[in-house]
Amino acid sequence: MSLEALIFDLDGTMADTEETHRQAFNAAFIKLGLWWDWGPPRYGELLEVSGGIDRLHHFIESLNATPEEKARLHAIVPAIHATKSEIYAELLRSGARPLRAGVKRLIGEAQQQGLKVAVVSTSSSANALAVLGGRFMPPQFQGVDLLVAADEVPRRKPAPDLYERALALLHKRAEACVAFEDSANGLRAARAAGLTTVVTPTRWTMAQDFSSADALLPDASELDVDRLRRLHEARWQRRRLAAAGGARP
Repeated sequence: MSLEALIFDLDGTMADTEETHRQAFNAAFIKLGLWWDWGPPRYGELLEVSGGIDRLHHFIESLNATPEEKARLHAIVPAIHATKSEIYAELLRSGARPLRAGVKRLIGEAQQQGLKVAVVSTSSSANALAVLGGRFMPPQFQGVDLLVAADEVPRRKPAPDLYERALALLHKRAEACVAFEDSANGLRAARAAGLTTVVTPTRWTMAQDFSSADALLPDASELDVDRLRRLHEARWQRRRLAAAGGARP
């Protein structure tokens, strides 16, 4: 099966935005009088829950609070997340969205070779566009053919919904695509969708289990399309051997 498309996770994989997200959450907590503080170690743990809204609900359940107080806090999660999103967008407008090494070059090379490029994000459409707006997509989504965000699917990662929607909109089979991720939940989602998966961890995710990845690299700086084609073909060769009773897929 030839390689026809690349599908990138956004936060952490394309752009190192997690610290910006963390700062925006903490600023929102202060603005709303909650006075929670998500320090780096705590935020690293919370990143095991995909999506900001689900992350807030998970955090509230961990609090030493009465059921009544937890119910009150759960009810204001939409307001907390909306405030956080406004602050996050302002931080992005100020330039706080460093692109990870090799990503822009790889996308440009893929485009030149006729491959489709899609982005999937566990963030909302508004937050995802805020990240991409000044990097790849002004004004015609230049370099990126498709964005699928969390508010377009019923389930977040590790469910495969984001990837399955991207494949459907691209009109591509999983066997023709490579996914790029930085987290264990993202890897599980991509694998569940049947994709060859390259993982480039960040400081937030480097301790997670990536043993099922097809490739594990520090970043995309040494990747090119030819190497991805070889990686992709090797993965499907292993699958074919496994189906014939040979090697593990």
